[in-house]
Amino acid sequence: MNAAFSPVPAGQEPSGPPARPAAVLWDMDGTLVDTEPYWIATEYALAEEYGGEWSEADAAHLVGSDLLVSGAYIKQKLGMPHTPEEVVELLLDGVCARLDADVPWRPGAKELLADLVAHDIPCALVTMSWQRFVAPILAHLPAESFKVIVTGEQVANGKPHPEPYETAAAALGVDPYDCVAIEDSPTGATSADAAGCTVLVVPNHVPVSLRAGWIERDSLTGLDAAGVKSLSFRDRPEIDPV
Repeated sequence: MNAAFSPVPAGQEPSGPPARPAAVLWDMDGTLVDTEPYWIATEYALAEEYGGEWSEADAAHLVGSDLLVSGAYIKQKLGMPHTPEEVVELLLDGVCARLDADVPWRPGAKELLADLVAHDIPCALVTMSWQRFVAPILAHLPAESFKVIVTGEQVANGKPHPEPYETAAAALGVDPYDCVAIEDSPTGATSADAAGCTVLVVPNHVPVSLRAGWIERDSLTGLDAAGVKSLSFRDRPEIDPV
């Protein structure tokens, strides 16, 4: 557990289970910032440039996905002569150009992040976007808002695989079962759930069918550190005695 979050007064031995949340793990696109329309607009622009067909269903299919997975899908769908990596760079060109004009924060997200930091609850950013896209967004936040940043380049398996959230929790030195993950998409929520996190879903551009134990809110507006602490955390799995 991060020492700054210990609920036990200095000099006393801790007792009982660790305080929750040990950390809050944030998705970025659609959760912290409403950049999904930027991605979708860029996808349509590529379709127009390369003479392919793109639909709302195609765009929804890629929400929350690993960027290389998206690049491969777009390449195949539009018949582009590029590698998936080159398609991703074209996507990033378009999205970053839009970010230069405006960073569209999700309602209540910056306020909740600031309150968690003020209450010494560590936060991590867990995104399948690449560092090139993440950096200009983080530049608009106070330094150290996120103790750990996991981007798509850093993991072998993107969402919905649990690796991104497992990586973030490990880097913070906490158990995923003591963490809250905030997500907006089925892909991301599945990743966090598989890692063991308590999942707080705030749907945005795609509907999310809730699974047992997932918590849903319409918005992060009005949610603060105390509200996060009061969430119903998922049970730890029972471990059979050896």
